[in-house]
Amino acid sequence: MSRSRPLPPPPPLPGPPGHRLPDGFAVRLHAATRVRDDGATLLGGSPLRLLRLSPRARGLLDGDRLAVRDATTATLAARLLDAGLAYPDLPGDGPAEEGTVGDVTIVVPVLDRTPSVARLLEALRADPETRAARVIVVDDGSADPAALAAVAAPCGADVLRHVTPRGPAAARNAGLRAARTALVAFVDSDCVPRPGWLGVLHRHLADPRLAVVAPRIVALPVAERSWQARYEAAAGALDMGAGAAAVRPLSAVSYVPSAALLARRHALGAGFDESMAVAEDVDLVWRLVAAGWRVRYEPDAEVAHEHPATTAAWLRRRAFYGTGAALLASRHGRAVAPLVVSRWSALAWALLLAGAGRRGRPALAGAAAVLGLSAARLARRLAGPGRPPPLLLTAGLVLRGTGLAGLAIARSATRHHWPLAAPLGLVSPAARRWLLAAAVADAGQAWWPHRASVGPLRFAAGRRLDDLAYGLGLWAGALRARDPRALLPAEPPGG
Repeated sequence: MSRSRPLPPPPPLPGPPGHRLPDGFAVRLHAATRVRDDGATLLGGSPLRLLRLSPRARGLLDGDRLAVRDATTATLAARLLDAGLAYPDLPGDGPAEEGTVGDVTIVVPVLDRTPSVARLLEALRADPETRAARVIVVDDGSADPAALAAVAAPCGADVLRHVTPRGPAAARNAGLRAARTALVAFVDSDCVPRPGWLGVLHRHLADPRLAVVAPRIVALPVAERSWQARYEAAAGALDMGAGAAAVRPLSAVSYVPSAALLARRHALGAGFDESMAVAEDVDLVWRLVAAGWRVRYEPDAEVAHEHPATTAAWLRRRAFYGTGAALLASRHGRAVAPLVVSRWSALAWALLLAGAGRRGRPALAGAAAVLGLSAARLARRLAGPGRPPPLLLTAGLVLRGTGLAGLAIARSATRHHWPLAAPLGLVSPAARRWLLAAAVADAGQAWWPHRASVGPLRFAAGRRLDDLAYGLGLWAGALRARDPRALLPAEPPGG
């Protein structure tokens, strides 16, 4: 098998403007951010970060809120945002920096989904916020262009056509080049935005360094709900969850899908990488972050997405998503790591698993020693000037981190690395027991938040099939590229 050709250099991106956050912009500390030492120390974010505040900076916070009123408060608010310790505290209504919500072009890439486009255009016309927006439908080589033009015309949508399919990245870029407004929204043809979605996203543009903000992608309700539709509604691959977040590699929300995005047109430069048939949206987000832009996820805005109707189509889509990791690894390295765990947690778990055997006492003692050393290192970092190490807090953080690392390892064994774990389980009874325990633990903790909407057995079956398909695609992409980087673990930033 020949090595696949490396990706060409990515499309260039402009850097963000040097403007500070404007007066009136406000941020609020996340509920999970710990405030210690009378406000002198903030602990939180993803990955976990420690921020020490000077007495002057401490006095600028009004409880858990900071309003920008000068250059000093703007600098502190930006630090809190970029550390993941705070989120924008935006007004509930009113225009944002760019003017009105109508100052946006909506780009819809499509290939052979005429009924879906008609449904989307109808939803855009029914929403007062998007009724006056210019809509560009990019026909990426559909077999019946006349039918597509016929549904676009009554809605006032412009149609651009590629004679032959060039891929979703090229279709989006064609719409990007044709847009003349300051903002561009990309909405896939199989989506239906919920009313008010654009206004919620638009308010984030008060931050001049924000390039892209994405809504939550939820399942489109269907008349007949198959088993995978119920699973998808609970744990869709495009659903980034219920918590607002900064988007950056190796964080809790490391990317957002291009099913629906609102972006500053000039920030995107030449746009998506047209050489990538998959994962071009992840690549764009990571290049924007690397260029110094901010990207945010806003779940208060929702866009419904029509998922594959059959199990076979659903599994093919999952495997296709998996193949994109090798492409991302060739450009972004460890940002695509399937397992992010510290060496301390990895060693502790290796010893804990070894200690479960007949001669486990030395290994268990070793695991306890590793956790103790990790706690001692963390306690020294958390100790404030003139204050003793916070032993209870440190112990809680180490135990919590070790538990989360265990779940991450279980997730990796059952999703990303099952082609290695499954053969090992066939020949080793001990490995088989641990793999079964990992599968149960992974499915159980993922199902619990959705227990009211889907049963545990159905969810567990869906999760295992989902992971088998994705892992197969992941390994196929890595083998095709002859590049193992998409399979290798990484340490979190800071070690």
